[in-house]
Amino acid sequence: MTKAFNSQLADLPVTIFTVMSALARQHDAVNLGQGFPDQEGPQDMIRLAADALLDGQNQYAPLTGLPELRAAVAEANLRFQGISVDADSEIIVTSGATEALAASLMALIEPGDEVVLMEPLYDTYLPVIRQLGGIARIVRLQAPDWALPRQALADAFSPRTKAILVNSPMNPTGKVFTAEELAFIAALVQKHDTFAICDEVYEHLVFNTPHISLMSLPGMRERCVRIGSAGKSFSLTGWKVGYVTAPAPLAAVIAKAHQNLVFATPPNLQRAVAFGLNKDTDYFATLAQDMATQGTLLASGLQRLGFGVLPYQGSYFVMADITPLANGLDDVAFTRLLSEQARVTAIPASAFYHADPPRNLIRFAFCKRPEVLREALNRLEAWKKPVKRFFPPNTQLSN
Repeated sequence: MTKAFNSQLADLPVTIFTVMSALARQHDAVNLGQGFPDQEGPQDMIRLAADALLDGQNQYAPLTGLPELRAAVAEANLRFQGISVDADSEIIVTSGATEALAASLMALIEPGDEVVLMEPLYDTYLPVIRQLGGIARIVRLQAPDWALPRQALADAFSPRTKAILVNSPMNPTGKVFTAEELAFIAALVQKHDTFAICDEVYEHLVFNTPHISLMSLPGMRERCVRIGSAGKSFSLTGWKVGYVTAPAPLAAVIAKAHQNLVFATPPNLQRAVAFGLNKDTDYFATLAQDMATQGTLLASGLQRLGFGVLPYQGSYFVMADITPLANGLDDVAFTRLLSEQARVTAIPASAFYHADPPRNLIRFAFCKRPEVLREALNRLEAWKKPVKRFFPPNTQLSN
């Protein structure tokens, strides 16, 4: 063939998640890399989804989602964030939050528009923006506390800014933006007459700190797109059910993008998620409590072993500084070493940066059963013993 493929897609490297998961399989490692739970979600939801396949409602769902799920999303907005929305005109059900993100960006971005991003960032954001012809203006949050760099963020806005993408609770850092930080972001959005796309998939996974939706702040109701995920809220990541809340005029355009991407999401899963969103608030509190316990188990164990554990307030993840243990190796080489020798897999944090990343941080996922986390810690402890430790020369790698 002489004709070239799409260069932006063809030039994308194999993701670090694919690389590290393959290493985990090769070495029978405990995989704390990719962020998915190793336990099934609520059995009543799974049973409802299974039964719903057998009652003759398996044709296309409505473009914007089943009425019962849109109503449940609207009620959840009000119950958890005090946001009142119209279920018929301001909710779109999508095939996962990643599709919701793509459809939302498609609805807003034209070639040459600028989008403000904060890194470290989820690896899908940048490729989608570039594919749409958008220009990313990236602001870096710094370890260890990941505080909002206010002057740098203000400087990133311009008359060409179409949107800012806000991820809170944040992947990969586990940061939850404070009320003061969100107010600063809101002021910039209003000053520059722009939009905010809010990736809030971990909204129910916060630990000893509140999650505040940017959409709930004064003046932000008509400027925000709020994205949620049933996969994260119910530990059912394979279902790929997401939902968008947006002001009606923008929601109508997002729906058109959704129509061109997948059109509709499986109706049996939508019905089960509607049931799940109507669960008692105790379910969501217990979900967060259980995840917090797992996070504490892993973070305290890593700290005991000599890692520099960074603060986190939500999500599935904890970041760790490898400097005390890495013997000069960078994050990619060190995570490879851990997979091969300790048989524990993590993700090098440089994968979450666009250029010149720090090379001393790695990300662990703690959305695993306590016995799995303990096994990982036991393996790391055994590897730390001098007889087990081997640092091959010249093993610096790039991702």
